Amino acid sequence: MSDYKDYLTRQVMLGKMNRREFLGRAAAAGILASTAGTLFATSAQAQEPKRGGHLKLGLEGAAATDSKDPAKALSQFMFVVGRNWGDMLVESHPTTGAPVPALAESWEPSADASTWTFTIRKGVKFHDGKELTLDDVIKTLQRHTDEKSESGALGVMKSIKEIKADGDKLVLVLTEGNADLPLLLTDYHLIIQPGGGIDKPDAMIGTGPFKVTSFEAGVRATFEKNADDWRTDRG
Repeated sequence: MSDYKDYLTRQVMLGKMNRREFLGRAAAAGILASTAGTLFATSAQAQEPKRGGHLKLGLEGAAATDSKDPAKALSQFMFVVGRNWGDMLVESHPTTGAPVPALAESWEPSADASTWTFTIRKGVKFHDGKELTLDDVIKTLQRHTDEKSESGALGVMKSIKEIKADGDKLVLVLTEGNADLPLLLTDYHLIIQPGGGIDKPDAMIGTGPFKVTSFEAGVRATFEKNADDWRTDRG
């Protein structure tokens, strides 16, 4: 019986069972209604995220040669570090893999998918207090097209032949049509940085949910919450 109760509560915690189904199965298993009601309430509360506190992660892959420049990130450790302090234009949905808006709040392809127009989110601040601009986005993408940057996203960027502004919109012109361009822009190297990261590529200043407070290559990275995070559902 205990194993079955554990199974039912796990289903509720995972969001796979509503109250009616839970109580029905509990009753069929001979669990008292009052006990079942308490179990459901406790399990449902466990679904709600709790903010605050401290999180410690132990990760493999860190090395003394790790670079703070996101263009040169190679390991799982630096992927996690980068995603804490930075954002890309587009993210991928964690379950479906579909592209979802991030610093680009929307996009529109031409009929042949060879030209893409992106609307950049307004009111977003970098960790240093500077507001995100279209120029920051353009310069970031341009930096990753430069072979001297040694960017891990260079292969992705080679399909883009022109990066330009059209008023307050970002326009990317491709060498040929590609319906998957938004997904390509989820590459974790393409973190948007102030001034494109041209002058200070290793500053670790971005728009992410956490600010870097210390970094020791191959050892550890520590963060604090970004009080000006543009998103309210993280951190």
